[in-house]
Amino acid sequence: MALKQRISNNKLIILIMVVIVAGMSQGMLLPLLTILLDRSGVSTEANGLNAAALYIGIFSTMFFIEKPVRRYGYKPVIMVGMGLVILATCLFPLWQQIGFWFVLRLLVGIGDSALHYATQLWIVTSSPKERRGRNISLYGMAYGVGFSLGPIGITLLKAGSWVPFLTTSCFFLVVLTLVLQLTNEKPEQLDKVEAVHKRASKVLAIAWFPLITSLLYGYMEASMNSNFPIYGLRAGLSESNIGVLLPIMGVGSLIMQLPLGIWSDRVGRRSILIVSGLIGSIAFLCIPFAGSNLWLIGLCFGVAGGMVGSFFSLGLAYAADILPRHLVPTANVLASIQYSLGSIAGPLMGGLAIRYISTASIFYLISLIYVLFALSGFTFRRQSEKGH
Repeated sequence: MALKQRISNNKLIILIMVVIVAGMSQGMLLPLLTILLDRSGVSTEANGLNAAALYIGIFSTMFFIEKPVRRYGYKPVIMVGMGLVILATCLFPLWQQIGFWFVLRLLVGIGDSALHYATQLWIVTSSPKERRGRNISLYGMAYGVGFSLGPIGITLLKAGSWVPFLTTSCFFLVVLTLVLQLTNEKPEQLDKVEAVHKRASKVLAIAWFPLITSLLYGYMEASMNSNFPIYGLRAGLSESNIGVLLPIMGVGSLIMQLPLGIWSDRVGRRSILIVSGLIGSIAFLCIPFAGSNLWLIGLCFGVAGGMVGSFFSLGLAYAADILPRHLVPTANVLASIQYSLGSIAGPLMGGLAIRYISTASIFYLISLIYVLFALSGFTFRRQSEKGH
């Protein structure tokens, strides 16, 4: 028993290291590639379109990734995902051409999406129910830490344009050697193969409430990153102030990720999601009343990020609690698709709200959405939990 627990802990540590390095890579590549294209005179519109390739790659992968994971297991998919990211990262400095970089960014998006899907699913399905919230919260924290450290890689440009790319690739290669030591596992197989749409409709019927969290998280994250700078400038904040305030939401999320995961293991994930949604809603609602006071806006951001920054990971853990094991991979696919849809809808709806209602309406809209989510939680009746 002790040996089994040690093997399980080692697997979790290695998977967490995969997520940290993947977060570092994404956190570095997003600003680094934008800076390099801007230096070479590429327009902001073309630069933004080029950056979208990463998200196109992530989104498109979700429509086919479940099948190879079920067929070959978690380990090969993680290794292929890491291999794609390493290959693309090494090719970036060879030829700085916008079309070539678009293709490479697509590859990075596909690789990132594959390794994240397989990693989070492996953690969720192999964790005992009483530790699932804690373990998936560690996954969320690991990505947040890696993503925060990533931009430091930009400072390596001083040593040469290829140095940041090579450094990231070396980190990936080190972790890849650790992944090689893991014993491969596969998701629980179906006795009879069901059509994808039938599995998806079953998942949505049983776990619609946990899966809304990924949509809300994507909406909130993208809306804040895209729309808050506009709000801030109109509220009288400087660009540097906006740059300081935005990361506070991520810091709040990092601080509260593990405590919320542990509490959800103890008191139930439904209760934690409802309470977090209500407190987050109040925090967003208070932001317009803070005016241009940096400390008050920062406090609201910290509370909001702390409360709703764990929604994606807690939603996955909750879905795994109430779904039959063979449907958990489908739930993860649906969660990732909804996150992408939320990420697209956030800036669009926020932009329309700013244009046609008021600048502060972006916060009223987010606040309303979280209130409705919390109220829907009271109507959600948990299905009888299947044996895990």
